[in-house]
Amino acid sequence: MKKQLLFALFLLVATSTVQAKWWWNPNYPPDNENVQLTQTNLPIAWLEVDGQTIDREERITARLKIIHNGDGEINYADTVAHPGQTVDYEGYVALKYRGNSSFTSSDKKPYSFRPLNAPLEDGGTKEKVKILGMGKDNNWAILAPYSDKSMMRDLLAFELSRPWMEFCPQGKYCELFLDGTYYGIYIMCELPTKGKQRLNLDDPGEEGDELTGGYLLEVDRTDEVTYTSKYHPMTKNGQWLNNRYINYQFKEPEYEDLTETQYNYITGQVDVMENALNSSNYTDPEVGYRKYMDVMSFVDFQIAQELSHNVDGYRLSSKIYKRRDSVDPRFKMVLWDFNIAYGNSDYYQGWYTNTWIYENNDVLNSNGDTQLVPFWWYKLNKDPYYQNLLKNRWAQCRRSNMREDRIMEKIDSMATQLTSGGAMTRNSQAWPRWGQYVWPNYYVAQNFNDEVSHLKQWISQRLAWMDQKLGFDPNAVVVGDVNGDGEVTSVDITCIYNYLLHSDMTYYDTSDVNGDGQVTSTDITVIYNILLGN
Repeated sequence: MKKQLLFALFLLVATSTVQAKWWWNPNYPPDNENVQLTQTNLPIAWLEVDGQTIDREERITARLKIIHNGDGEINYADTVAHPGQTVDYEGYVALKYRGNSSFTSSDKKPYSFRPLNAPLEDGGTKEKVKILGMGKDNNWAILAPYSDKSMMRDLLAFELSRPWMEFCPQGKYCELFLDGTYYGIYIMCELPTKGKQRLNLDDPGEEGDELTGGYLLEVDRTDEVTYTSKYHPMTKNGQWLNNRYINYQFKEPEYEDLTETQYNYITGQVDVMENALNSSNYTDPEVGYRKYMDVMSFVDFQIAQELSHNVDGYRLSSKIYKRRDSVDPRFKMVLWDFNIAYGNSDYYQGWYTNTWIYENNDVLNSNGDTQLVPFWWYKLNKDPYYQNLLKNRWAQCRRSNMREDRIMEKIDSMATQLTSGGAMTRNSQAWPRWGQYVWPNYYVAQNFNDEVSHLKQWISQRLAWMDQKLGFDPNAVVVGDVNGDGEVTSVDITCIYNYLLHSDMTYYDTSDVNGDGQVTSTDITVIYNILLGN
């Protein structure tokens, strides 16, 4: 009987690779713990926890060391054989796991850390530091691309929106070791938090102007203390879904740090904003929603969600913040969480290229999901003023950094980063997932090149559909675009100056901006007026 019990225990462990690994090592090691890294083009990060179990709730003391010899330089794992390398950061950190589905549905776990001036056990407190050239702060994420096999979707969304939004997180690829075991490619990433190098939010006070800011809320689940909106989500046709709710989590300050006065103030401001959106005169520029919302911030947020067809967009990880009234009394939006966007989802029609995500509540509700898109987005998109801003901004984006060729160049550049030094090969050895379904993949790629090709194809189709719906013709001639780069800038003025000085005749055919048959200073005036929005 004893032998039978031992054999049964052996079978239980042996027949479950994941359970076997976690039985010996609770920190979720990769399938292959013997991947070797000698040199790489990416920064190398070592986390040392000395065998402690990393937790989701309570932080533990760890040590973090990052080697980064500069962009384009080689970083070596053997620091004894290669002394004199640049240590980007070395010190104690307060470490824990982070994420919702990115934790529970991924074998490869993301982390959150706060740099410390000493171990927690010795009374260490958090300190602000730079990481890989990103601005000083005391709160950082280490993202763990897993379901996103391209490893690009989060960073791509941030980069495409960066020229337009007040703040977008920066992230840098690195290769990570935990207690000496190679764990693969991760992303050292800024968080959308209150720091001066980020959202730059003041701590709220108790009265006057100080009470009015700054606050960061998040539309999300009810796994934390939330404030429930007085309004419900809406269907595609504007019907209230009275059995569904909009919930706000408190991020800055966190709920336990809010005073009663601050709680009442910020929830009251949410009520005021939503009351304005639901009023009969909500489109009125003086008393409607525009008084309480930075409209362009919402437009730019919507473009990011819709371009990526983010199936979790608007309803999860949707962060909204407010500064003090003396700075800006309106709510603004900031981006986060795109790892299952850009067609990387097999649920709720996430792979579609020909629907609006803000209209997805019918699909969500019919599938029993309780986290739906707030009613704001239905109301905003019914306002002709908002729709006009959306179309104009889309045209601006498409003529500049969201031109299809520039998006593809960005993807190619990121792919080169991931492959040129062998990082993707090593990550795939540690986590062999090519040709395998990983939740919630719609497309199961056979290799990295296959995944990148699929991503590009999906984006091309999405751009074409959005262009058609928003009335943008990417092949139309842009008045004032003398050099043909798709946008009107001061460079176009320089081209005309050079033509008039006979120093450069390259743009002879396009320098006659006003179409009067000759090139004169009047053409320069036309471009000035275009740049001024006249």
